[in-house]
Amino acid sequence: MKRTAKYLFIATLLAFLTISAWQVMFGDGINVNIDGDQIDGPLGAVLGVLFASGGMAIAAVVCVGVAIFLGVLFAGLGVLMVGGMALLAFICIMAVSPLLLPLLVVIGIYYYIRKRQQRRQHVALNQAV
Repeated sequence: MKRTAKYLFIATLLAFLTISAWQVMFGDGINVNIDGDQIDGPLGAVLGVLFASGGMAIAAVVCVGVAIFLGVLFAGLGVLMVGGMALLAFICIMAVSPLLLPLLVVIGIYYYIRKRQQRRQHVALNQAV
C-alpha cells in the first residue's frame, strides 16, 4: 500500500508540474503579483513556476490523501453492506418462520421418530454382542 501511494503521489505531482510548464511555454505566460508589484518576463516565469509548483505539490498531497480516504471509505461501506445483507436475510427468515410452523412440526416429529428408531437399533446391536 505504501509503494502504491508513493507512486500515485509522484504521478500526480508530475502531472501538475507538466500542466504548469505547459502554461508557461505555450500559454499566456505567468505573471506574478507580489504586493502590487507585477513581475513578468523570465524572472516572473521562474517565480511563477516555483510558486505554482508549490501549490501543485500541496494539491498532489491533498489528492493522494483524498484517494486513500475514499479507498478506506468504500472498503468500509462494502463490509457494512455485506453485514446489512446478512441482517436482511435473517430478518426475512424470521418473518417467514411463523408461516413455516406447520412444516417445522412435521419435520420435528419425523426427526424424533427417526432418532428413536436409531437408538433402538443401536441398543439391539449392543445387546447382541
